[in-house]
Amino acid sequence: MATPIKFGTDGWRAIIADDYTVENVKRVAEATARFMKQHKMKKAVIGHDCRFGGLLFVSTTARVLGAYGIKCHVASDFVSTPMVSLGVVKLKADLGVVITASHNPPTYNGYKLKAAYGGPMIPSDIAAVEALIPDACTLDQLPSINDLVQKKLFVDAALEGIYLRHVRKNFDLKSIKQNAGKLAYDAMYGAGQRAVRKLLPRSVFMRCDYNPGMHGQAPEPIHRNLTGLSDLIRKNPKITAGLANDGDADRIGMYDEDGNFVDSHHLLLILLLYLYKYKNMRGKVVFTFSVTDKMKKMAEKFGLPYEITKVGFKYIAEIMTREDVLVGGEESGGLAVKGHIPERDGIWMGLLVLEFMAVTGKTVKGLVEEVYKEVGAFAFDRDDLHITEAQKQAVIAACNNRSYKSFGPYKIEKVDDLDGWKFIVGGEKWIMIRASGTEPVLRVYAQADTLEETRTMLDAAKATIL
Repeated sequence: MATPIKFGTDGWRAIIADDYTVENVKRVAEATARFMKQHKMKKAVIGHDCRFGGLLFVSTTARVLGAYGIKCHVASDFVSTPMVSLGVVKLKADLGVVITASHNPPTYNGYKLKAAYGGPMIPSDIAAVEALIPDACTLDQLPSINDLVQKKLFVDAALEGIYLRHVRKNFDLKSIKQNAGKLAYDAMYGAGQRAVRKLLPRSVFMRCDYNPGMHGQAPEPIHRNLTGLSDLIRKNPKITAGLANDGDADRIGMYDEDGNFVDSHHLLLILLLYLYKYKNMRGKVVFTFSVTDKMKKMAEKFGLPYEITKVGFKYIAEIMTREDVLVGGEESGGLAVKGHIPERDGIWMGLLVLEFMAVTGKTVKGLVEEVYKEVGAFAFDRDDLHITEAQKQAVIAACNNRSYKSFGPYKIEKVDDLDGWKFIVGGEKWIMIRASGTEPVLRVYAQADTLEETRTMLDAAKATIL
């Protein structure tokens, strides 16, 4: 029986040598090729991040697509997901494939699909590709890379160079270097390491070497995975900001000059404030269900339309392709802005924050304080519960049945269930429960006035549901 292959919130992901095998990649690649042929698509861009087997899975994908007569522009070395997405646009391709498992543990790899506009393929098209996945690859023999090169169906693509030129055209890097202070950068052994070294060479670098095993650490830029970066900043008074990216560098985490984590909720608000108030830009504000309601509050204050989507950047990208979106983003660190491709880009967003610092002369902490003047102070935190499938299904059933009336002392006043369950427990305080779309994990989120209270709320929720 064939292994079921499903695309989650952001592509197909599985454990290498378990379900993520050459044979299964062939199946997904053949579905991609069939979709492309159905839609008269002729050209693809393919890249991989720093994980195990990247080149093997890229060449497998290219050989399958090549067997269908599709021309593939392929990066010969690791690249970030935004580099592939931008490459699709700049090379006028029809589709992009990224071999990456993003922020998942290093035992995983994955397969992301990008559309011609340079962002995640819309959900309906992803479903169409998924429906075309065969039980086994129908190709008896794949063409060799040499055969594809001779037929001009396999071409080297300098995706990193394309990306770096695009960045340098859109940012005053000299001003950032002179006026934003010294940056500490943590690549988490991911695909952003080489680009940031070239863009901001005077930064202090951490985990910026090629290490597919990543010392067993999932490259997700959240505080519990970045304590080394925090400690570095605290010990070095010359460092004014910290930037971290995930494995394929489409997500962001930041630290202020005191080594305090600045989560994506605060970064979204900082970006919205900067683009609206300082760059005089306008547009719609789009964010996922798990993002702070402070985004709604700031959008309303600025007189901007807004929309809340299900969790998954693909929903934001779909809106960005048809509407004028100023800022879009999700809780997990995937942010996008007007003036760039409709794609998450952790390096680009970090540069925007540094530019904000350079323009105003403010520190990251100063930018956060300016946000608080607009919408009030708040704190956010999240627990990832690795529980059994039976436990997870029991919690989901209880949420569906509205069985929970309170979490410890926090009485539930209202429940929103756009994607998961957000329990309003008084004022702007809330607890949210949602199963991950990419990992066997139950996520529990909380927002309160202080970080200490978010911890109390998370503990209360955990005690209630388990």
